[in-house]
Amino acid sequence: MSNLYWLNEDQMARLRPYFPTSHGVPRVVDRRVLSGIIFINRNGLRWCDAPREYGPHKTLYNRWKRWSNMGVFARIMTGLAAEAADNKTISIDATYLKAHRTASSLRFKKGGRGRLIGRTKGGMNTKLHAVTDTIGRPIRFFMTAGQVSDYTRARALVNGLPPADWLLGDRGYDADWFREALVGKGITRCIPGRKSRDKTVKYDKRRYKRRNRIEVMFGRLKDWRRIATRYDRSLKVFLSAIALASTVLFWL
Repeated sequence: MSNLYWLNEDQMARLRPYFPTSHGVPRVVDRRVLSGIIFINRNGLRWCDAPREYGPHKTLYNRWKRWSNMGVFARIMTGLAAEAADNKTISIDATYLKAHRTASSLRFKKGGRGRLIGRTKGGMNTKLHAVTDTIGRPIRFFMTAGQVSDYTRARALVNGLPPADWLLGDRGYDADWFREALVGKGITRCIPGRKSRDKTVKYDKRRYKRRNRIEVMFGRLKDWRRIATRYDRSLKVFLSAIALASTVLFWL
């Protein structure tokens, strides 16, 4: 039992304000169920392989599925991030997440075309776009199919960017419209220019080195096996796994 993951009481106290209200029959012990959900996602196990200390695996799965569809885990992450984020210097980047065959089946049923899984040179992938705060903690996520370019989908993140002094991004975000959008929001951009540009784009090279913090964040997220490999067909469920991992790793 010592090898199992358990949320402590201080962590539960921070999470409880975001739990949905229980109606009718009281919920099974939240701490035990949520600890089991975290254990499964971190270790990439099937739900039926959940250790018995966490209770019936059907209880874990049903809570996970229901709360994911309700957006509970996403609200927890954004809520905790809003309380403590340091947004003086934010970073933006994207990474590929390999889709397992159980998620990337080409038989589209019941809205399957909304899975956001695309074919790339590396196979079937989902691309995770993220914005992090000054010290590299995630504050925004957005997903696209793997073949979508970084700056194209940056449009979806621009309006949701928090007030900040600086934004760090790699050459994948070098687009005139993106630079102008940042100026309009009062954010100084630190983005190197593409090699195809006629004129060299000046940027703060010393400050740009801090962008490695978002790379470290992606690396820590991928330590969770159900994130490094996408098993879930449902986009909401997979995004919930990312939000849950971010909450545990960075905000609790």
